[in-house]
Amino acid sequence: MNKEVLIIGGGIVGLATAWRLLEARPDLKVTVLEKEQELATHQTGHNSGVIHSGIYYRPGTLRARNCMEGYGELLRFADEHKIPYDICGKVIVATRREELPQLDRILGHGIQNGLTGIRRISAEETREHEPHVNVIESLWVPQAGIINYRKVAHKYAELIQAKGATIRKGFKVESIQRNDKEIIVRSQNDEVRGELLISCAGLYADKVAKMTGQQIKGVQIIPFRGEYYELKPERQYLVNNLIYPVPNPEFPFLGVHYTRMIEGGIEAGPNAVLAFRREGYSRWDINVGELAETLVYPGFLRLAAKHWRYGLGEMQRSYSKAAFVKALQHLIPEVGFDDLQRGGSGVRAMACDLEGKLIDEFLIFEDHNIINVCSAPSPAATASLAIGKTIAGKALAKV
Repeated sequence: MNKEVLIIGGGIVGLATAWRLLEARPDLKVTVLEKEQELATHQTGHNSGVIHSGIYYRPGTLRARNCMEGYGELLRFADEHKIPYDICGKVIVATRREELPQLDRILGHGIQNGLTGIRRISAEETREHEPHVNVIESLWVPQAGIINYRKVAHKYAELIQAKGATIRKGFKVESIQRNDKEIIVRSQNDEVRGELLISCAGLYADKVAKMTGQQIKGVQIIPFRGEYYELKPERQYLVNNLIYPVPNPEFPFLGVHYTRMIEGGIEAGPNAVLAFRREGYSRWDINVGELAETLVYPGFLRLAAKHWRYGLGEMQRSYSKAAFVKALQHLIPEVGFDDLQRGGSGVRAMACDLEGKLIDEFLIFEDHNIINVCSAPSPAATASLAIGKTIAGKALAKV
């Protein structure tokens, strides 16, 4: 019998999962439900486009394994479908001697994860890659690159439709009813039915999981907005490719950095500030109900109590261009106030537990006919084919 699989979420993870399902089982009926009128409009469409090497991730974790596997699959996919990319490499820059032990730790992770060619390099050699950078020593990571993930996602969509999948745009899930044999997903004016449901709902992953009745151990999505500036064209010579700081091990973000984009331009950022709504791409974008849900959640209160100093600094950079420029000068002292113009922003769906820990791992809950992807942090885009294969494997065991 041709089973009907429903996938909520038309971002890169949901679409990759659909592709992996249909690669393995062309007889399946697959329907992707996307609430927007276009695919890949949220985390995928606001992605900076970095192809992550896997150097940061704890060896042995799902995050590390899927990144390493997904990296190669992404490049093969891009080659096959003629999607432009550039493996340009990046430097992770130490500007203070107290950062050097952290640089060693990152190098160790990269070696354990199977990266080759990564190494510590001197200030002089670093400046051969990035002449304007402020540096004591750095890590050279030759595997890092850039791509347009929206194009990747749209190619997944094209391929699954060619295999008979249905993509329903403008289908905002309002309720989910389930029993042992069937799942009914309803929007305001329509409904679809299937035997298996996979949710890849990103910023609303926890809410959709609750609609299914699945227990997700108190996990809640906290939206963090990342804001970018762009280097003006006449100053883009200051950056050749990718320049990252040594991340603060006490703070769960990588810090402001410089990214060359595959289609031109240099992004500078992002910061990491609490978004006042789940899809709040502007500082002035507020949903009172969603903000209240965040502010009363015990996990967020514990997170804020631990990181409030960092949080205030990130917030200051959101409202003060001068503060943002100062953070960027940490890496490139020549960057000035007038060299930057406001760029875009993105919102990251960070899963937080009741203890106030941001979950830096892929988190998937399942039972007999439901799979909820409740955390798919970076490098989910790089790893999309691998994490899609992981999710599809769980689904195929049920159909």
